[in-house]
Amino acid sequence: MTRDEAWNLLNEFTKSESLLKHALAVEAAMRHYAAHFSENVETWGATGLIHDFDYECWPNPPEHTREGAKILRERGADDEIVGAILSHAEWNQDEYPLDRPIRKTLFAVDELCGFVTAVAYVRPEKLTGMTASSVKKKMKQKSFAAAVKREDIEKGAELLGLPLDEHINHVIAAMQTVAGPLGFA
Repeated sequence: MTRDEAWNLLNEFTKSESLLKHALAVEAAMRHYAAHFSENVETWGATGLIHDFDYECWPNPPEHTREGAKILRERGADDEIVGAILSHAEWNQDEYPLDRPIRKTLFAVDELCGFVTAVAYVRPEKLTGMTASSVKKKMKQKSFAAAVKREDIEKGAELLGLPLDEHINHVIAAMQTVAGPLGFA
């Protein structure tokens, strides 16, 4: 799947500006990690871009991801992409375990991108100068971005075999590359 195909699919099913921005953030993080791990940047980027494309139509588990997977298969999407998208949702992990680099990485960056976005919104400098320590400080505040599962962020770093600070810094750096489209320029 090309980036253009992924972008068109995302926009066919997603109208929410915040979901589109989340998709761009996750795409940037997936591309960053693909380069870091010497993987296919285009495949990983497309996966990040469309990982939640079905969310507005099917926001509830298990339809979210499973309905999208049906659409992706009908359109001839690569099994690696479909499997990664299914695996990022815990209700699919028995059948699609976090046992491959692309799956681990999508799981690892999804919640963290959302959390870094929330931190950027409350900082005057947005993403500029953001550090892992400022993100971790906000993680300790249970009321801040309460819907984000801190344990998933920590599990993501473990899955990637990285210290939490390093993982956070990778995601911040990736998101800084798309600060303009995210509204943080």
